[in-house]
Amino acid sequence: MADWEIWTVILVLGVATACTRSAFWLVGHRVAIPPRMQEVLRYAPACALAAIVAPDLVLGARGEIALELANPKLLAGIASLVYYLWRRSMLQTIVFGMLVFTLLRISNVFGNVS
Repeated sequence: MADWEIWTVILVLGVATACTRSAFWLVGHRVAIPPRMQEVLRYAPACALAAIVAPDLVLGARGEIALELANPKLLAGIASLVYYLWRRSMLQTIVFGMLVFTLLRISNVFGNVS
């Protein structure tokens, strides 16, 4: 590809990205989202976070499902869930979960964890 073709592609992709990301800013005042959809969208960030975290808790180093109690990530996740249900504090839950996971890794009870 010639230099001008590369710069044209970069420019077109930049404009496309800017248009898609600013669509609601440009025409958002003309579009009304129904109340039911707004209620559903309230849960989108939590669902996205769960979709990122859950596979890491249940998958082993080679991608196999590891639902046994020898899985320190799963144990730390369960401990974090119980702690959150008890205290209802997200920041404390994150610190507690990382502390439990770190202690499980340092104690080396479960061998190498990746």
